[in-house]
Amino acid sequence: MGQNSVITVIPANFPNITGDAAHPIVKRRAAGYARVSTEFAEQKTSYDAQVDYFTEYIKSRADLEFVTIYTDEGASGTSTKRRAGFMQMVADGLAGKFDVVYTKSVSRFARNTVDTLTVVREFKKKGIEIFFEEQAISTLDGKGELFLSILSAISQEESRNISDNVAWGARKRMADGKVSMAYSQFLGYEKGPDKKPRIVESEARIVRLIYSQFLQGMSYNQIARYLTEHGIPTPRNKKVWAVSTVESILKNEKYRGDAVLQKTFTSDFLTKTSIPNQGQLPQYHVRGSHPAIIEPAVHELVQQEIARRESAPVNNSLGVFSRRVVCGACNGYFGAKVWHSNDKYRRVVFQCNEKYGSGKRCATPHVTEAMLKAAFIKAMNLLIVDREAVLEDIRLLLPKLTDTAAFEKERETALQARDELHDEVQQCIEENASNALDQQVYNTRFQRLMSRYDAAKAKVLDVEEKLRRRMALSEALSRFISELEERQGFIAYFDEASWLSLAERVTITVDKKAVFQFKSGAEISVDLT
Repeated sequence: MGQNSVITVIPANFPNITGDAAHPIVKRRAAGYARVSTEFAEQKTSYDAQVDYFTEYIKSRADLEFVTIYTDEGASGTSTKRRAGFMQMVADGLAGKFDVVYTKSVSRFARNTVDTLTVVREFKKKGIEIFFEEQAISTLDGKGELFLSILSAISQEESRNISDNVAWGARKRMADGKVSMAYSQFLGYEKGPDKKPRIVESEARIVRLIYSQFLQGMSYNQIARYLTEHGIPTPRNKKVWAVSTVESILKNEKYRGDAVLQKTFTSDFLTKTSIPNQGQLPQYHVRGSHPAIIEPAVHELVQQEIARRESAPVNNSLGVFSRRVVCGACNGYFGAKVWHSNDKYRRVVFQCNEKYGSGKRCATPHVTEAMLKAAFIKAMNLLIVDREAVLEDIRLLLPKLTDTAAFEKERETALQARDELHDEVQQCIEENASNALDQQVYNTRFQRLMSRYDAAKAKVLDVEEKLRRRMALSEALSRFISELEERQGFIAYFDEASWLSLAERVTITVDKKAVFQFKSGAEISVDLT
């Protein structure tokens, strides 16, 4: 600034306040926002109090014109996306329907700093004020946004702590083997007087029907269609069954009386995003946690059948023979092919999918549905001729083939070894965290322990798979005996139920034979005609 600089102050130009009618009070359009995060009775009282307070407060002010009160009852504050009232308030504000909104506190408005500041800034662009009564903060005040940022961050951290405490409590209940179910969405169970799952027999019959139909060879889609057509309500009491619902029921371990806990977890407390637990957190397998609707052996048999179907290519053109006709040359599956598709000689045949593929082509012959049915009738009648001898052999072998005692003992030993190694790994980590260890020595020890721990986990999985297979074999043989005992005399026509329940698959050989493998392990070979 130069030596001869002259500074002239230009005074503020204040309006001439006279109180005349020419300068009436300008009313601002005002709204309120109220929210509680749960539907408990005490929160309901708070919710009603917020609504009544802001309604009366706005109406009592001469400078305010009441617009409405926006509300969210039982909605989480961590994300605005789940709150219909909040979103409507934002939309109406940006549409110019009010000039100011009153709310109780920063934590009632939102516990997410980003969401809070985003709405505040959008409103400020429109000249809309948000007033937080408890903290006496106005967003149009110069310092308002700074205070709001600090308080929102504190509220967000409080929400994180609450979320962590809730998650810890849930995981503690899981570790203690306490099972919970979404009963309103879960078919077959209700909460009993002891707050434990109790079977609802009318619904349990539907579950058993689904398992029975699946073991008879019906697909997820066929079962869903059957249930819909027969007017059987879904777990959510809807009329139409989804394929995914049937699949979920067939795969859910809770129907066998077990529970695998912490299959999913919340990865972000703000968005409440739930993701599959793929080893990030421990899971807890509680055996015999509640009454079973499906026998464990039947459940295991279903899981094996699911695995078999998922591993085989789907070919719906084969109907009941889908995934069950195998090539004797390459062990691949047969598929359907249409011959003379555009003339009167049109016919569908089944042949190996590799018959005309690249490389060495399979020499197995093609077959038709009629040929397969005729071959099965011959195989079944041969089985019936030898029925008593076959049943006697199975009954003699059944105790040995279905004994699970050795596997159960091996599993307990493997589980104990795994748990001991888990404790060693944990102790190793804690020692490194609390002591100044040589990191090279620590890493060598840690990797060695982890290698042993991984091997122990693999051993547990291997033994449990053997146990599941043994249980499934027991159920399959028991069903085979019952089915065969019920057969009266020879069969003259193809019986779909017998094919689905008794036969495992049929192999077509190069020398034009059909080798039927039954679920008992017996094999019968017949000529194709």
